Amino acid sequence: MSEPVDEQATDQELEPVEEEEQEEPAAEAREAEHAPGELVIPDDYAVFEGSPNGGRRGVAVVVGRFNGEITSRLLDSALSELDRAGVVKDAITVVPVPGAFELPLAAMAFAKTRRYACVVALGCVIRGETPHFEYVAGEAASGLQLAALETGVPVAFGVLTVESAEQAEARLEKGAEAVRTALEMADLFTQLRTSAAAAGR
Repeated sequence: MSEPVDEQATDQELEPVEEEEQEEPAAEAREAEHAPGELVIPDDYAVFEGSPNGGRRGVAVVVGRFNGEITSRLLDSALSELDRAGVVKDAITVVPVPGAFELPLAAMAFAKTRRYACVVALGCVIRGETPHFEYVAGEAASGLQLAALETGVPVAFGVLTVESAEQAEARLEKGAEAVRTALEMADLFTQLRTSAAAAGR
């Protein structure tokens, strides 16, 4: 004969056990976007490496007007870095365009003139409630890369693609970073052309 079942005890046993809520990763962890450390190249290899110096280089800075409060400060960051690198004002052309989507066309046009050693593209795309963000950010990135590949002129990507204006505020140094990238690549290409010309003699 089976023993009587304690219904109250059974009900308690069947109550779902609440799992402890897992804490979300700390903001600092989510913000970590890069691994620390420098590139280490083994000895005894030929190395071509550019330097972010201005010299007599002409530089086109293409900048979107959309989200103008942010892009104005990106532009300030870029122009300050150009000044630090020794690029004279007469060698700099600033090209305002409506927004990030128009950056590739302007970058391509100015690169094709061959009057500029490099092009710096600045813009800001902030995520909204529609897929518009993905289309604009993606097309800006691929279009700027295409402009560089088709012309052989370095085009630096200084476009912020962020979730909020606050994130953009924390990344204004991207303007200066894009300048350093553009100048380094321009110097690298100059060294490569000089080396190739010398080898051809």
